[in-house]
Amino acid sequence: MSQQSYSLDEIDQKILGLLVSDARMPFLEIARDCGISGPAVHQRVKRLKDAGVITGSHLQVKPQALGLNVCAFITVSLSEANKYPQVIQAFKEIPEIVECHFITGKYAIMLKVYCLDYEHLMEVLLNTIQKIPYVLSTETMISLDQTIEKEIRVKDYKMRKAVEE
Repeated sequence: MSQQSYSLDEIDQKILGLLVSDARMPFLEIARDCGISGPAVHQRVKRLKDAGVITGSHLQVKPQALGLNVCAFITVSLSEANKYPQVIQAFKEIPEIVECHFITGKYAIMLKVYCLDYEHLMEVLLNTIQKIPYVLSTETMISLDQTIEKEIRVKDYKMRKAVEE
């Protein structure tokens, strides 16, 4: 089943909302909240995963707890736009990069990185990112504070009858 043809009903939306709030919520508790059986929740969650609506769940660790005290956003210009796949492959090998976005505007790519300190950030920039073939230039913005971090709240958005028919 592809995401292209999966239609979300009210129960799917309620299940998604509960799982976004607590990805470890027991299916039996979800079943009680939705007024359906535990096996029905299990089947619906499996269909949502198979359809690509649920792409995973994860445990979040505060980077500072690991000593990663510097968060930076790095925009990247490429010397040859068609080399994007090779550059992305190289970025996947850099552990400090936690997000990579293909963006519009002056730059082609925006990275989110976590480093131990500014010296570590400079090392990653000068000796890793800027040495990747086809990386023409970078611009770095350091995050001083993250004031909002949240997951998408399912109930805040009206679901399309069929996701991108």
